[in-house]
Amino acid sequence: MKTRNVLGLTAALSVLSALAAGVGYDDTPQIPGQKWKVHDKNRPNPPVVTPAATFSHSAPAPSDATVLFDGKDLSAWKGKDGTAGWKVENGYFEVVKGAGDIQTKAEFGDFQMHIEWAAPSVVKGDSQGRGNSGIFLHGRHEVQVLDVYNNKTYADGQAGGLYGMWAPLYNAMKPPGEFNSYDIIFEAAKWDTAGNLTKQAAVTVIHNGVVLHHKQNFTGPTGHRNVLPNTPYSGMGGIRLQDHGDLVRYRNIWIRPLGEYDRPEAH
Repeated sequence: MKTRNVLGLTAALSVLSALAAGVGYDDTPQIPGQKWKVHDKNRPNPPVVTPAATFSHSAPAPSDATVLFDGKDLSAWKGKDGTAGWKVENGYFEVVKGAGDIQTKAEFGDFQMHIEWAAPSVVKGDSQGRGNSGIFLHGRHEVQVLDVYNNKTYADGQAGGLYGMWAPLYNAMKPPGEFNSYDIIFEAAKWDTAGNLTKQAAVTVIHNGVVLHHKQNFTGPTGHRNVLPNTPYSGMGGIRLQDHGDLVRYRNIWIRPLGEYDRPEAH
């Protein structure tokens, strides 16, 4: 009886130890300007916040916005063979595994974007293998899409994380199958004529009404297990959605320019 109790206690402690163990890596490069490594297994996961039932869900596009998906077709998007090969039905579109990433045909400068997404209702996998996709701003900087509802992963790979750079302030994930809203404000990096960086890219991300980042800097393009150089580009780019093999759904996507202060009204 005592032996059984000891074995039971040992098993319980083993489970607790596994749950407490970090998820991630300890052999990756240091993130510039931070004490953490990329996907650091010792970086603390953000606290969980239960969001309200709705925030900006189903928000209609303002008059100056470009509608990137209206629930009907993917005419604003292109894929690896020219056309976007993801499935459209019931007002949303869904990743088709193996079809590849899709990207907007149009390019944008600094912008405000609204996008809604849902992880699969049938839960499969764990950590980064569960409901994984991503939103690449200007095709360079990833805001992570991942099912982190009761799913532990490395901190800078959480839903809404600036992948490989910044963990979100909170985990505001809705249960699998329910749509989440992201409201993203993005300002591109800028370089002078000599190729010197004069302004870092910055992003604000609101997830289901919860601020995850406010004017946080991207120190370069997104990489997995590495740090990529922040090379100059035009400051214009498309929006790319990632095919990571999971059947993530998207709906109600629109984007609008940030504009400038004190600009005369157009007539």
